[in-house]
Amino acid sequence: MRSISTSKAPAAIGPYSQGIIVNNLFYSSGQIPLTAEGTMVEGTVEDQTHQVFKNLQAVLEEAGASLNTVVKATVFIKDMNDFGAINEVYAQYFDTHKPARSCVEVARLPKDALVEIEVIALVK
Repeated sequence: MRSISTSKAPAAIGPYSQGIIVNNLFYSSGQIPLTAEGTMVEGTVEDQTHQVFKNLQAVLEEAGASLNTVVKATVFIKDMNDFGAINEVYAQYFDTHKPARSCVEVARLPKDALVEIEVIALVK
């Protein structure tokens, strides 16, 4: 088991790692729309979703994986009414490769984010 950490994504805001590799699978912690410096991205759910993907790409790269090796994504959203808008951004990152996915509305996310995404990916 190997812990993943990169300065290109926000540091964990609790007692956990940005991700873990076990048996050639990378499990990311949920990424919210914080910049690598720890500043919350304000604006639309689309703006926040783009930042989440920037963070995911950074931790995936550090793990030796990529969006193209993601096998499962879990999307947590504050408001199911944002489902369509999040899907539009999501589709920009998963254009031809479409991993399995779950999406759930939650009462509240860390730092009052509008979206959080975690992934499981194959490590190259």
